[in-house]
Amino acid sequence: MTARTARGAAAAALAAALIAGAAACSNPAGSAAASGAADSVVVGIANEPETLSPLLGYGKDGNSKVFDGLLTHDADMKLQPALAEALPEVSADGLTYTYRLRRGVAFSDGAPFSAKDVVFTYRTILDARTNNASKAELDAVAAVEQQGEDTVVFTLKYPYAPFAERTVLPIAPEHIAGRQDVNAGDFSTRPVGTGPYVLTGWSKGEKLTLKANPSYWGGEPAVKKLTMAVVKDDDVRATRLRSGELDAAILPPNLAQGFAGDKARTTLAATSFDYRNVTLPTHHPVTGDPAVRRALDTAVDRRAMVDRLLEGAGKPAYGPVPTDSPWFAAGTERTHDLGKAKKILDDAGWKPGGDGIRAKDGVRASFPLWYLSGDKIRQDHALAFASDAKKAGIEVKAEAGTWEAIEPRMKTDAVLAGGGSPADPDFDQYLLLTSSLGGDGFNNMARYDNKAVDRALEEARRSGDPAVRKAAYDTVQRELAQDPGYVFLTHIDHLYVVADRWEGLTTQVEPHDHGLGAGPWWNIEDWKPKQK
Repeated sequence: MTARTARGAAAAALAAALIAGAAACSNPAGSAAASGAADSVVVGIANEPETLSPLLGYGKDGNSKVFDGLLTHDADMKLQPALAEALPEVSADGLTYTYRLRRGVAFSDGAPFSAKDVVFTYRTILDARTNNASKAELDAVAAVEQQGEDTVVFTLKYPYAPFAERTVLPIAPEHIAGRQDVNAGDFSTRPVGTGPYVLTGWSKGEKLTLKANPSYWGGEPAVKKLTMAVVKDDDVRATRLRSGELDAAILPPNLAQGFAGDKARTTLAATSFDYRNVTLPTHHPVTGDPAVRRALDTAVDRRAMVDRLLEGAGKPAYGPVPTDSPWFAAGTERTHDLGKAKKILDDAGWKPGGDGIRAKDGVRASFPLWYLSGDKIRQDHALAFASDAKKAGIEVKAEAGTWEAIEPRMKTDAVLAGGGSPADPDFDQYLLLTSSLGGDGFNNMARYDNKAVDRALEEARRSGDPAVRKAAYDTVQRELAQDPGYVFLTHIDHLYVVADRWEGLTTQVEPHDHGLGAGPWWNIEDWKPKQK
């Protein structure tokens, strides 16, 4: 049984447990009408990638559709072979990973895939001239070399326990991408890969269209045409789904409920590591004050956010690790306590003014909080956070904007942000919290600087001992509880509404980034038409 076949079987087995029925709609046959053909699917996603080049960061967590990695995840998030014919052979000291490659695989342009493409991909990403914001994720790699046409050997600087998880990263063709400027070439918008789908068009801000790869090594998909419609506004996405323009879409809980009971559609819920948090910029006179940070972390009512904003589809967040994860540090939960929050501020000299807003040394306890326009979940979280903060005497002015407008302000302005990766705690904690990455694009947006956290993160990623790693990540979470550079609010379950005409729909435990690769279409290449 191939890895793709195994994935399909696992997906089918889980589908019955994960699928919940969903609301009669104005166009019961709308999904078929939307796509124009029984073998086509139109999906509504909230965001599109900036690039489709793996060399610049696209698809680094897997499920990239146009590409494959050496490994992939199955429905239970366990690693399975993809372009590698088996899981890697790991040396006793944990410093050498050897991958034997699947033979007979070709890129969608017909050129053969080989070890040189793997070496090219990893070496290019690690090149200092390559503008890949996730380069630090491969810090452990000392060398990558090929042995013949079908073997690749990675040598690590230190025993990096989750390294195999990094090799779901998509492989780019050396014969195309290697002949272009990695940062400016058209490979980022006209990619060629070994994956189940081939990109046929990309209208920025509107849609991406893909067709099934007839020579795909895992077998040609039954869904022949896949369109990813970029619809940033949640309400518009729900309206287009209801009208039949979309076959499927991700929706916030209140909008997904509008489809409850629809016999033509199915609702799926995916648990996730996806969190929403508020950045507390170090370089702002209010959010940079440790007392204000602790007070806000205590004043926020996380449970109310889960119950009212997510309608139960999630859980309170006290850090990047969900409370039901084995990596969660028990005892770091924070109780909502407005009285305690006020006392923290009083003791630090932040005194209430006539309008109830506090001030200290002539500085008013006020700051802006930006959230992404059209994102209802972020908007709701921002407004709820502002309401909780005001009760403690802190004025938070919520403002909407695009990422282009928000990014230049992140050094001093708070942002309703998000993140989360289920593969390994290193994957998003290092980028989120390491002081050396402060201000590096969307990494460490708050410019958090805690030396104990820096040391623990380094220890955790450099150790192959699970007990050492667990202790280090416990330290990180305890430090965040005492010295919050972010206020974590909720972990969110992702809800999808999908036309009920395909077999094999299921979900994985999902990361923050979802759209092209995550969602019920994570395994769309395995879907089969539902028998009537």
